[in-house]
Amino acid sequence: MSLELRGISKSFGALLANDSIDLRVETGEIHAILGENGAGKSTLMNIVYGLVAPDKGEILVDDVVKNIKEPSDALASGIGMVHQHFMLVPVFTVAENIVLGHEKSGFAGILDLNEARERIKKVSDQFNFDVNPDDLIEGLPVGVQQRVEIIRALIYDAKVLILDEPTAVLTPQETDDLLKIMKQLKEDGTSIIFITHKLREVKAVADRITIIRRGKVVGTASPDASQNELASLMVGREVELAPDKGAHAIGDVVLKVEGLTIRDAVGRALVNNVNFEVKAGEVLAIAGVQGNGQSEVARSMVNLEEHVEGSIILDGSEVIGKSVRESLHAGIAFVPESRELDGLIGSMAIAENLILDLHDLPPYAKGIQMSPSVVLAEAEKRKEEFDIRLQSVNDPVSSLSGGNKQKVVLARELSRPVKLLVASQPTRGLDVGSIEFVHKRILEERDAGRAVLLFSTELDEVLALADRIAVMYRGEILAIVPSGVTAQELGLLMAGVVHA
Repeated sequence: MSLELRGISKSFGALLANDSIDLRVETGEIHAILGENGAGKSTLMNIVYGLVAPDKGEILVDDVVKNIKEPSDALASGIGMVHQHFMLVPVFTVAENIVLGHEKSGFAGILDLNEARERIKKVSDQFNFDVNPDDLIEGLPVGVQQRVEIIRALIYDAKVLILDEPTAVLTPQETDDLLKIMKQLKEDGTSIIFITHKLREVKAVADRITIIRRGKVVGTASPDASQNELASLMVGREVELAPDKGAHAIGDVVLKVEGLTIRDAVGRALVNNVNFEVKAGEVLAIAGVQGNGQSEVARSMVNLEEHVEGSIILDGSEVIGKSVRESLHAGIAFVPESRELDGLIGSMAIAENLILDLHDLPPYAKGIQMSPSVVLAEAEKRKEEFDIRLQSVNDPVSSLSGGNKQKVVLARELSRPVKLLVASQPTRGLDVGSIEFVHKRILEERDAGRAVLLFSTELDEVLALADRIAVMYRGEILAIVPSGVTAQELGLLMAGVVHA
């Protein structure tokens, strides 16, 4: 089934999100749409799926104009969508989520799930999804939850499948599995619109690539185009995909971690006897597949974990036992894994988010009152220094794109005296332009003599930034290796394979 968009435009106030976009996806084609965060990709797909009404333009399916006003119209036209943030109810089973909104009752009004179970099993077997209809969603890995979303679209006869940033929260292994699934779907005749900003993935699966910048289509390309060519089209300038680490001096030990053990509420060890040190002017990367204890180690650096044993020494002083506030004021900059949940307060102004950890200290406060003029002046200064793209520093931080939200977190954390930068998944969900900026700032901190502790599941990022790499597996550090290790060797370590 083919899908064509003609002259699609959409504005939100003064922001022109989509500007007369023309696009055609052929039957059985994987059509990638590349663009920076905030380029208008998701808005365009939300229009196709009936979640947002266009100001003008037409949507055609198999060359017939369709009036799509809501998702049920899209589904009736053969269009399904897997959203970046999954639309699943955690406490429901797979089958219950699949039939949600399409419920059929059996005897005495009891929900009949038998047909759904059979259809789920059929699709799961066809594409090797390995999904159990009776599993609870909350107990499934993220990659399997995504398969449930895909099954839901296919069960309701989607012939055009929209995948909106589908790899943003996946591990490298889950990403590879998804790319294989996409190829299988294509072979089965499904047309796929692949919304992303990850160049390697686009080159691996796409038949054609459309690039959107600031709401406009700025070009099309084949997967044979180089990553540099695609990045330049996305951003509108040359992009440095591999940062130049350059020569730098490494000093004394700033952070020393010994016997670090972190337990859950019932006493089970999530992290077991972890030992490492980070020196001034050094980037130590903690690599590993998500869920092997890295998140807990990162959070323990600022005392966000409750059941911690061992020692965390920062510049000669014990960190364990301090409050989060005391940890930050001791000289730790903390970029959390989830900027939305732990890094920002969405309803508060951008200016306020920029001074969250200093809001009650001079010059931002006098006694018990804040100084609005000082807060605003500092926000304008940091906006320029960190290239935060916004309309007003008084807007809520939730109005920003992902890359600009991350810049707000970095601006806040790096605009005070810092000895150690703890950065957890600092480029997750960011586009190439924002990744370039974040990488440069991390290396600038290293070059200024700060110790950097980087947590990342992205192999390319680890290899590009690290001086040494510690690999975590099942809550323990399996090995600490130099930055010259190959991606293949690192991948084996992440899978728990250690050569003698």
